[in-house]
Amino acid sequence: MTSLKILGLICTSFCLFLFSPASLSAQQFHNLIAGYSSVSASFLPLWMAKETKIFNRNGLDVQMVFFNSGTTAVMALLSGNSPVSHTAGSGIVNSRLGGSDSVLIVGGTVSLDWWLLSRPESKSAVQLKGGSVAISSFGSSSDFVARFALRKLGLDPEKDVILVSAGSPATRQAAMEGGRVQATVHVHPSTFIAQKKGFNMLADVAALGLAYQHTGVATTQKFIKENPAIVRAYVKSQVEAVHRLKTDRESGIRVLAKYMGGIKDRDILEKSYDLAVADNMLPRKQYPTLEGIKTILDFMAPKDARAAKASPEDFVDMRFVKEFDQSGFVDSLYSGSR
Repeated sequence: MTSLKILGLICTSFCLFLFSPASLSAQQFHNLIAGYSSVSASFLPLWMAKETKIFNRNGLDVQMVFFNSGTTAVMALLSGNSPVSHTAGSGIVNSRLGGSDSVLIVGGTVSLDWWLLSRPESKSAVQLKGGSVAISSFGSSSDFVARFALRKLGLDPEKDVILVSAGSPATRQAAMEGGRVQATVHVHPSTFIAQKKGFNMLADVAALGLAYQHTGVATTQKFIKENPAIVRAYVKSQVEAVHRLKTDRESGIRVLAKYMGGIKDRDILEKSYDLAVADNMLPRKQYPTLEGIKTILDFMAPKDARAAKASPEDFVDMRFVKEFDQSGFVDSLYSGSR
């Protein structure tokens, strides 16, 4: 037997041992609570990593906790109750400007995927004048999107409408269906569900192509300093989950259906999934978007001097994404893909 064949047998035996049940059962997992702040296709990487055991393969036992607003998710992050959080970039920017040590470590969704929708009788923007528009909470991505869309439609969000903090997509939709508000902003698939019920799409904010740090992954500088290996494993899991989403459409659609309350409409699921995993929304290399953070800062600057002075780099820690990029790991995942 040649030395090359012996080496091959050794490598094969080692791989069989490494992935054997006995080996996996002996693996020590780091317990970690990860929060998420809404129910939309933007959170697919988290759900995919959990459902396909990507977290486990990277030595993490992740418990997902849902918070009904970005503000609550950030509060849990800062308290240490949820050391990692999938949440809107605007919440992390607000928190950091307020003196916290929160930072974005993963970009997640780096563009807007929102629509401004109105009740059936409100078929144009001018019919919203004097009415109410539901957002999740003030300072959130939904707040930014609503104001941005209203301005694009020629309305002044400070004078022409009343913005109402109404919580989750489900409660915002209920408020619109009940006539308590005339419009709201939604992400997919809530957009398509509302449209099929007869509500009007007044503005497709995604079509405007605005760079925006939407749903990323955040932690604190303190947690990074104390647990760099856990953070590295989490970022690796995110990168692998994104790859799985881009290469396993059927599994991704099943996961989306499960976490979106068992939506059975295949057309809605497919449209939502395809939009969510497109490269302009969910990039392969998962860097937070500095341009998108600048959009948030520019929006806040007229009313907040701290935002006017801040630099987008102040709100990110890219070392782990950069490590997996520069090592060639991310490219290797897609080496067999077209």
